[in-house]
Amino acid sequence: MSKKQLFTLEYSVRCSPTILYDFLSTPAGLQEWFADQVDEREGLFSFSWNGTVDRAEVLEKEEGKFIRYHWLHQPDNEYFEFSIEKSEVTNQTILVIKDFAEKAEIKDQTQLWDYQVKDLLHRLGN
Repeated sequence: MSKKQLFTLEYSVRCSPTILYDFLSTPAGLQEWFADQVDEREGLFSFSWNGTVDRAEVLEKEEGKFIRYHWLHQPDNEYFEFSIEKSEVTNQTILVIKDFAEKAEIKDQTQLWDYQVKDLLHRLGN
């Protein structure tokens, strides 16, 4: 099996970092765009898609800045992360997503994230 590598995606978002952070870090927010159903208990999130449940723990977070999740079925050094940055030039909010995939799968993973984020942007009125 090939070794997965970290890749980073950036999306421009027209909304406040506070509102965006709620969509990235709360069950209600994540359920709006990321999964069919999301539950959270003591830092452990359960994500459900078409009846399939996957669990992730929160590794690190800073309110309004970033949140890092780890899928329980993945190696310990892999994670996916949402961070919020402000462009110094345009003052626009930037959503940065970091994830892991095998080199041959990065394009497919990127398309999946593009699709998910398109739904997020729609929910945010972008």
